[in-house]
Amino acid sequence: MPKPIYILAIESSCDDTGASVLENDKVLSNIVATQTIHEQYGGVVPELASRNHQQNIIPVVDVALKKANINKADLSAIAYTQGPGLSGSLLVGASFAKGLSIGLNIPLIGVHHMQAHVLSHFIKLNDQDQVPKFPFLCLTVSGGHTQIVLLKNHFEHIIIGETLDDAAGEAFDKSAKMLGLPYPGGPLIDKYAQMGNPLAYSFSIPQIQNYDYSFSGLKTGILYFLQKEVAKDADFITKNLNDICASIQGTIVKILLLKLKKAIVDTKVKSIALAGGVSANSGLRTAFEHLAKSKNLEAYIPPFEFCTDNAAMIGISAYFKYLKGEFSEINENIFSR
Repeated sequence: MPKPIYILAIESSCDDTGASVLENDKVLSNIVATQTIHEQYGGVVPELASRNHQQNIIPVVDVALKKANINKADLSAIAYTQGPGLSGSLLVGASFAKGLSIGLNIPLIGVHHMQAHVLSHFIKLNDQDQVPKFPFLCLTVSGGHTQIVLLKNHFEHIIIGETLDDAAGEAFDKSAKMLGLPYPGGPLIDKYAQMGNPLAYSFSIPQIQNYDYSFSGLKTGILYFLQKEVAKDADFITKNLNDICASIQGTIVKILLLKLKKAIVDTKVKSIALAGGVSANSGLRTAFEHLAKSKNLEAYIPPFEFCTDNAAMIGISAYFKYLKGEFSEINENIFSR
């Protein structure tokens, strides 16, 4: 039996401090400290995020190691999110990982955050877990990114479509703000949408070439729609919140899947996957599964704990890099974009 590879992974790209321990491709622990301070500001404040990472990182790593029942001396490598993300937040995780790598004299592995979202499908919680077969398409949808990625192997990822402006997650959160919902508003739109009619109101679908996306026009259309209706009835949003949320969510999901359908036809893949924070959205998950069934495709959606930012996805990416001997230098910089 080959000696197991134990990787401690750290995720600090935005406002969640995560630490995870993996034994090969299996997760032994996955701890996340969520920052609630940003709710009162209606969005993430970068300076506050980095300060909170400094407070959280040692306790989170300590809990992750204890839950995994692993000593630091057992670790094979330290992984961290190298980018993209908020510079200050990334620096906290990178500095901690580099210090631990030097102190333990073990390899350091920098990981691309978006690549990690895609590779989250290869995390195993047990031996029975199924993983996608190459090649496959992955629709990656988060607060800052919307992409269609063609995966030929673990590290040959071809971005065939992406957003030209706002990401789908931004469209959810900004629409929620227009409705007067607290931050983060995306999950609340999902909650109210489940009680509404997605066909109650119609919003225009952007006509963008190829597999690319645009959500800025939709956001503007929603703003004008709400202004017009509220001018006629000041209580319009309160009276029709469920239907408005359902219509907004239904439109965003339709935009996402229209381009994915085109990519499926053109690439002739047999499997499709969903990744990123917005993959936790119930409307998107349901529509994605229906699409796969209608096209007779294998569909892969990660468990909820691996949808949003987490360290386990950083760990699985690092595991495949470890197998290839792809390690990082101590003097490598983080990248915000």
